[in-house]
Amino acid sequence: MKLWGGRFESGPSEVFERFSGSLDFDRRLIDCDIRGSQAFARALERVGILTADERARIVDAFDEIRRESADPHFYDGATDEDIHTLVIRKLKEKAGAVADKIHTGRSRNEQVSLDTRLWLREECDRIRSLLRSVMASLLDCAAAYPDAVIPGYTHTRRAQAVLWAHYLLAYFEMFARDWERFGEARLRANVLPLGSGALAGSGFAFDREAMARDLGFDAITRNSMDVSADRDFALDFLYAASVAMIHLSRLAEDWILYSSEEFGWMELGDGVTSGSSLMPQKKNPDSLELIRGKCGRVVGCLTSLMVTMKGLPMTYNRDMQEDKVPLFEAADQVAGSLEMARAVIESVTLRPAVPAAAAEESWVVATDLAEALARAGTPFHQAHQTVGRFVLESVRAGKRPADWTAAEMQRFAPEFTGELAALLDPRTGMKSREISGGTGPEAVASALEHARQMLAKVTV
Repeated sequence: MKLWGGRFESGPSEVFERFSGSLDFDRRLIDCDIRGSQAFARALERVGILTADERARIVDAFDEIRRESADPHFYDGATDEDIHTLVIRKLKEKAGAVADKIHTGRSRNEQVSLDTRLWLREECDRIRSLLRSVMASLLDCAAAYPDAVIPGYTHTRRAQAVLWAHYLLAYFEMFARDWERFGEARLRANVLPLGSGALAGSGFAFDREAMARDLGFDAITRNSMDVSADRDFALDFLYAASVAMIHLSRLAEDWILYSSEEFGWMELGDGVTSGSSLMPQKKNPDSLELIRGKCGRVVGCLTSLMVTMKGLPMTYNRDMQEDKVPLFEAADQVAGSLEMARAVIESVTLRPAVPAAAAEESWVVATDLAEALARAGTPFHQAHQTVGRFVLESVRAGKRPADWTAAEMQRFAPEFTGELAALLDPRTGMKSREISGGTGPEAVASALEHARQMLAKVTV
């Protein structure tokens, strides 16, 4: 069945049919297509195209199609070019000739936009729910090790000591922004395109606001040509998905390293790791490596659609059919990666003594010493130079911070008063960082409480 053809003397070739068909991937829009068509049937009744009885027959037939579509064999033998023509064919089989009225005043262009927006709206809700679960797991992991100290890194070099909870809260903030981004993507998708026609607007006096209320949209689109040409809402979703995957990939990279023999900070659960077919001793972080790898696929989805859209003339072009595969792919990979990340977080066992020792044996306290000198009146540049020489001398002598006594420090530099020796313990220096957003114990406790309160308000 075709939704067009009167102008043609012959049908499309077998090659073109095969090349242009999209049923194999857009079939997942069937429920959205049915809901949109049911709402459109009600709109057709309001403008007098359908009688109440015809509208009821069409809506009931759509309900029957929805139930049947749950059967795995529903699509067996289907040769329709896309999900929209399949649904209309099924509708005609069940409702008869009245099915031919369902496309009155409606273009497949706006229908595709509607279906995709309905689907994206639900995907945003699903992913936001998964993000919330990951955020909750991070807070639980932080609560399990409230006093754990780790080295923070810049340039993959030990930089300053931080609390484990402070580190986890950094990722909490990233995922909180992702939650917001998917909310923004949902807002942009949640605008009704029906009534736009192919590009010039419908020739029937539909109440677009009523259709929007019927389908739960926040607003209606303002320009029919923009509707036909627009895939910004899809790009917004793909951008949100790409950033979320980048955040997941960074967490994965950290924990691949931290769980390695070289770091030894943590143990990943058996349920999220795998072994080697050759080397019996191996416990590989495959779950995290797959998250890291899938990030590339999702960023590729964004790039794919951006390149598809970059040079298209107004308005609709068949190129835009290529939006579905990257959208579906990205949504599936983000959802799967978030589920996997939550399982990894819930499985991990931290060995607090190991990162604490790494902090204590390194010179992550150097900034604490320099800032203490500055607070005592030494110009910071001078304080920086003094501490730098102190660290250099220590490295040359093979001395750790704990190897110095207060007397030895003062002999090195008169600015090093006895009180500064306490700062050789990373835990002491952290107490100077009680500024909001810092790693001071009180600041982190406050941040954790704020995060819990924020999470309690996060709904979909």
